[in-house]
Amino acid sequence: MEVSDLQRARERIAEALAPTPLLLDQTLSERLERRVWLKAESFQHTGSFKTRGALNWLRTASDEELAGGLGAVSAGNHALGLAWAARQMGISVTIVMPENASSFKVEGSRALGAEVILHGDINAAWTLMHELVEKRGLTLVHPYDDERIIAGQGTLGLEVLEQAPDAQAILCPIGGGGLIGGIGVATSTRRPKLSLIGVEPIGAASMAHAWAQGGPARLSEVQSCAKSLAAAIVGEHTYPLSRRHVTELVAVDEDAIHRAMRHLIYQTKLVAEPGAAVGVAALLENAATLPPQGDIVVIVTGANLGRDELAGFL
Repeated sequence: MEVSDLQRARERIAEALAPTPLLLDQTLSERLERRVWLKAESFQHTGSFKTRGALNWLRTASDEELAGGLGAVSAGNHALGLAWAARQMGISVTIVMPENASSFKVEGSRALGAEVILHGDINAAWTLMHELVEKRGLTLVHPYDDERIIAGQGTLGLEVLEQAPDAQAILCPIGGGGLIGGIGVATSTRRPKLSLIGVEPIGAASMAHAWAQGGPARLSEVQSCAKSLAAAIVGEHTYPLSRRHVTELVAVDEDAIHRAMRHLIYQTKLVAEPGAAVGVAALLENAATLPPQGDIVVIVTGANLGRDELAGFL
């Protein structure tokens, strides 16, 4: 994948998706004695970065791909983004989500016109989706392991490099690796000395597992409050992109994610879902190896959580 793929994706989606803001985290900036910026993808359409990739995929899809409707597996944000993008074109979407998926995301996806099926854990959800693809003739839109999806997510990286010209490090949450893969294509071309740091929950560290195994390898179980990052296996596309472009992988535990959630709510006045808070958690825990100077950007990937979920972090 080349940076030109990201540029073309940006041209396709720019009319529908405006750039999201970069917000200064005053508390972390004072603590680290350098500017720490939060890339607030929580302000994106459907509340997360996933809409970027979904819209790019839809706008490059063939008539044949769209004819039988679309299918996807999602913890919720991909479902919301795909349902929103597909509704713009009148395309039907079937989503399989794990039974423990956020009710906020389930209801939101249904409100956008998607058929949502709750089934088992993330591994069981994938098994059912593959069956539905065969039975119904759906076209699978993978949440992260698709070059069109990755290119759409990578438009975020182009924005960050323009908005933060003095950034020396970007901290990015990792689920399946599509977002950090796309950002890596942008940074390696435009700013190759910048540190790109991936952050995972300890209970869903699928990219670290892949690095240790020498390729994508399925976790037998994923367990984390950061459900948006609960991919059991990274992708055939995202794994090599991470090895090529990611400087460091770090993991944060559940307590650290809770502290980061409270920091975002009370210190920065920004609501975010748990998976979006792991980059802040890594900074609060001093888990990442940072360059000696320069600005830091933390990707806050989304804010889709209901009142009942938010209450547990207050």
